[in-house]
Amino acid sequence: MHCNKQITIACFVRVAAATALFAVHIVAVHSPARAQVLSEMPDAALMIAPDVTPVAAPAGTPAAMPAVAAPGVPSTPTDVLKPAAPPPIASATSPQIACSTPAQLARLDHPLVHTMRRLASGKPLTVVAIGSSSTAGAGASSPAATYPSRLAVELRAQFPGHDVTVLNRGVNGEETDDMMARFATDVVAAQPQLVLWQVGTNSVLRDHPLNPHSVELRKGLEELKTLDADVVLIDPQYAPKVLAKSETPGMVEQIALAAKEQNADLFRRFAVMRNWYEVQHLGFDVFVSPDQLHMNDWGYACWAKLIGAAIAEAASRPIASAAVHPAHPPNLP
Repeated sequence: MHCNKQITIACFVRVAAATALFAVHIVAVHSPARAQVLSEMPDAALMIAPDVTPVAAPAGTPAAMPAVAAPGVPSTPTDVLKPAAPPPIASATSPQIACSTPAQLARLDHPLVHTMRRLASGKPLTVVAIGSSSTAGAGASSPAATYPSRLAVELRAQFPGHDVTVLNRGVNGEETDDMMARFATDVVAAQPQLVLWQVGTNSVLRDHPLNPHSVELRKGLEELKTLDADVVLIDPQYAPKVLAKSETPGMVEQIALAAKEQNADLFRRFAVMRNWYEVQHLGFDVFVSPDQLHMNDWGYACWAKLIGAAIAEAASRPIASAAVHPAHPPNLP
């Protein structure tokens, strides 16, 4: 063949192209992976051998799933590749967690006579909450999130139209004798109709013996009982650092016994929180702050809600007349 230089180059290109096409054809005929080879060839080669047939998606695959273009390669839905979502966990950030407890745990044993009379008179109701850090509000995000602040909101809702004030007289780190030293200035001076005394936790945390505390507790109750006010004791919180102390059960029993002996009411905070954890299966992070001791916003709000409902019920409970039902029968001749 007599060709000039350009014709010679064109001839070589055509020969090379023909040779490559022949090779592709041989591979496509004899290789089981012909579709993959062809799919990787340039567009010109695919135009020459358009014999790749898409495989339809298997039955049951959502309509949005595309057909698979490569035979022999299994299809996997996208969401199967993702890890399964964990089940919802009851945490402090879960807004759906309800505040509840069995009625018998949050019910006060005695009617709140002084509170009832004050409300009936239409005069302002004053409540003093005295205690240590869990009254002051350690663990709360703000003063408005403490239990006394939340209780004021609850009581105003329970007693619409009444002027209700809840005074926060909590001081971090105090024990029973420290609080008693403040009774004159922080309790008596306010002339409350209801006193809520949260007590016992710091004595347990500091491993103080129970017997001296029992004497102080009874003395403090006797002093408060001289006021023209109702008294409600509040026992320790059910939290990891409190549970770690061996004297905790004894302190809870001691407070319950003192309340019974002095005819004072008791809000069973320890039992209420224990129910949250052991029966309702709420994690400690739902109601206890990261320090594993104090309550958090949810815990304080729920405590306030429950004790507020207990106060409202006890302040509206029918009272049997002492003349009709005397505490002791008269002496008979």
